[in-house]
Amino acid sequence: MATPASRRHTASDAGATTDDTRVLLALAVLYGAMSFLVYRVIHMDHVAPLGPDAPPGEFSEGRVLQHLRRLAADIPSRQEGSPGLEVAAQYIKGQLEGLAAHAVAEYRIEVEETLVSGSFSMMFLRHRVTLGYRNHKNIVMRISSNVSEEDEPSLLVNGHFDSPLGSPGAADCGSCVASMLELSRLIIESGWVPPRPVIFLFNGAEELFLLGSHGFIKTHKWNSTIGAFINIEASGSGGADLVCQSGPGSWPSRIYAQNAKYPMANSVAQDMFGIIPGDTDYRIFAEDIANIPGLDIIFVLGGYFYHTSYDTLENLIPGSIQARGENLFNLIKAFTNSSMLLKESERYNKAVNDKINNPRAIFFDYMTWFMIFYPRDVSLILHSLPVAVFLLTPLFLNIPKITMMSMFRTILDLARGMLLHAFGVILAIVIPAMAAGLRLLFTKNAMNWFAHPYSAFFMFVPASLVGLLLPRFIWGLSEQSHFWGAFGLYSLITLAYMLAGLSGGFLTFFISMSLLLGSFISSISRKLLSQQQSPRSLFGYVIPMIPCLLYCVYYGGFLIQFSIEKMGMMGSLPKPLGYFVPDIIVAAMVGLVVGWSFGPLIPITSRWLAKTSVLQCLLQITVVAMAISSQLFPYSTGAPKRVVLQHTFVTDSNNIVESNYGFSVVDANSLEFVFNNAPEAAKWLKDNSELSLKEKYWSDRSSWVALYPVPFLFSGSLKFPAQTEEIRKHYQHFPRLVVQKTLSNNWTRRVHLELSLGSLSEIWTTSLNITGPLSNWSFADNTLPAPQTVSGGPPSYICRLTGQSNENWSFWLEANSSEPLRIDVAVLDQFLVDSTKELKSLFPSWADMTVFTTFFSTYHFHL
Repeated sequence: MATPASRRHTASDAGATTDDTRVLLALAVLYGAMSFLVYRVIHMDHVAPLGPDAPPGEFSEGRVLQHLRRLAADIPSRQEGSPGLEVAAQYIKGQLEGLAAHAVAEYRIEVEETLVSGSFSMMFLRHRVTLGYRNHKNIVMRISSNVSEEDEPSLLVNGHFDSPLGSPGAADCGSCVASMLELSRLIIESGWVPPRPVIFLFNGAEELFLLGSHGFIKTHKWNSTIGAFINIEASGSGGADLVCQSGPGSWPSRIYAQNAKYPMANSVAQDMFGIIPGDTDYRIFAEDIANIPGLDIIFVLGGYFYHTSYDTLENLIPGSIQARGENLFNLIKAFTNSSMLLKESERYNKAVNDKINNPRAIFFDYMTWFMIFYPRDVSLILHSLPVAVFLLTPLFLNIPKITMMSMFRTILDLARGMLLHAFGVILAIVIPAMAAGLRLLFTKNAMNWFAHPYSAFFMFVPASLVGLLLPRFIWGLSEQSHFWGAFGLYSLITLAYMLAGLSGGFLTFFISMSLLLGSFISSISRKLLSQQQSPRSLFGYVIPMIPCLLYCVYYGGFLIQFSIEKMGMMGSLPKPLGYFVPDIIVAAMVGLVVGWSFGPLIPITSRWLAKTSVLQCLLQITVVAMAISSQLFPYSTGAPKRVVLQHTFVTDSNNIVESNYGFSVVDANSLEFVFNNAPEAAKWLKDNSELSLKEKYWSDRSSWVALYPVPFLFSGSLKFPAQTEEIRKHYQHFPRLVVQKTLSNNWTRRVHLELSLGSLSEIWTTSLNITGPLSNWSFADNTLPAPQTVSGGPPSYICRLTGQSNENWSFWLEANSSEPLRIDVAVLDQFLVDSTKELKSLFPSWADMTVFTTFFSTYHFHL
């Protein structure tokens, strides 16, 4: 028979279990509500797009979509070498000339069509490439008052109208160009006359490595008048328009913070920008060529469709263009009214005379509702406050009885608390990463979460929470020591960010100050209400921290979604380790976000959550979610897998030596996965016999030089034999390189060459891979860059040539040795023979196929 004591003990345990469950459920509801709100915000559900019949004084997404339908749907393609690019240019020019014709007398409007040519070297994907280009078309519109001067400081708004290879480019960057057309209309029809000129640059060669902007800033008559610029881009299909880069100086970001209606900006983005494969025209205007202050504003959500055939009008996120347009119109007004808008000569003189040293500021938006902005010198003081408080904490905790022994014990307890919390945060990252790796040992596909992002949250969030709670479960420590240890950890991270010159310290500063606020309100409420520690008393701590927690969920949720989408194009690393990398990265990213989103609550809530029953529940959720996720197919038409197909013709003079189909992918699921799930294509390649991916089908990066340096994202590429003579029905003459003359003296030898592109008609780019004792050449102002290597071969000099293909390219190479020069010529043409089209059609809809033809030839010159 149970004794009264045992009955009381059982009732106490039952009550404790009930409290644990209540706390867990209450927090689940809180974070679920915050996540739902964040999802709506980052997908722009709070912005109502205006239709095409909106008042003329308003920016209208509906009118933008009318332009965009013409650019991205009616025109079949806008790639370099395709007829559609010229059609798009004439449409843009026609729209601008129509606006100019109907403008009232207060405006002075100039519309120009310019052709740009040049040559320069740059680093891209951490590899050196030299670019030679000719006759790329830019459309330029300058709107000013009728009393403006030709050399007045002006604002440049830039966007590109060419589209990526194989993509209709609705978001990238048809949405930019269409928005600029609507903005130019809005300026003219709203009656607002800009106090300084506004220049709209519709550049036609951004996808070819920023050539249109380079040509404008090097050759256009208005280039020295540019006092600031706004570059608009798209790395996805919508969402808030994130300010990814800002500068030089802090005033462009200050103007954005003060004037954007739906701000989304984060100074951390600039610290992280170099990690993501890609670049924008911001680099030309603000860094490599000019030093103009400006903003780089990019659509980043919907990255599934970036540079794919699914970048269509239907996949744009509604409300995104409306928010962008309203932001931009406010920014144009603010920039043109700013006293900081100075032309090149004025900007240089001001910098010299005033010795301006104005580093980038700290800024971030809160849920796109408002901006928080403060200069970096202010951050030096502000971000030092938490550390100062932490250093004084042992003194505060021992008042009024302060002794050396009590101070030492307190410092030791705080150090233990800091280590405990740091260990928890580390485990929150490590445990889901280990779970992700373990899951892949028992499933045949990686990245199952790619088309199902919710599965990543169900798998990795509970595992991360286990990591956060485990140290408190194993080691007993007072709540006070754990709390102040956590505060100290966030304070020191804030200090470390500041000392490193990085911008991310605002997050841990926000967390540490919210911890103080939560603790202060909680202690007051307990004293006033005479409450002991109970689930109800927890509200006094959590409620004051909700603004901080909501921001952590917003910032972290956006970062996780962005990371998941970009894993589809981050490159295929060599097996076996490369197979695990995306899953481990996403799991670790989720763990990091859980660490800063839920970590601030752990010192207080672990009283109820660091229990065996709670940990078991979280682990069970993780295991079930992993089992379900393993059955999900990684891709869909809404989250396609990127597959590259290159039909190569190896030529010698005008003869076809060899023809093959080359395949590659840019994520962890290899070509074996593709062919296993595309059996019709696999059978077609092997003439209806079983496809065997043997070593003889492997190919290295040198066969992909037409795409250089993008092939450095490839591994595990394959090639299969293809028909050779079908191309003869369409092209009679193939690319050919011939010697015009050779000059020599005692020290050097120079060969003058001419490259004919034959009868090819849809050329995207021509790549030259030059190896041997090269000492100079006629490209990039006769400046030879540092050599590169392709597939571990000898040092190479890579030059990409773009522009009109009906004229021959003439250039010279110089060598200081009698050793032969080798030149590989790879011409990427967008024309496809019927057999290649048939092969492409055999792949399922979840595989987005970027398909092109390459003509490859090799020459040896003995100088």
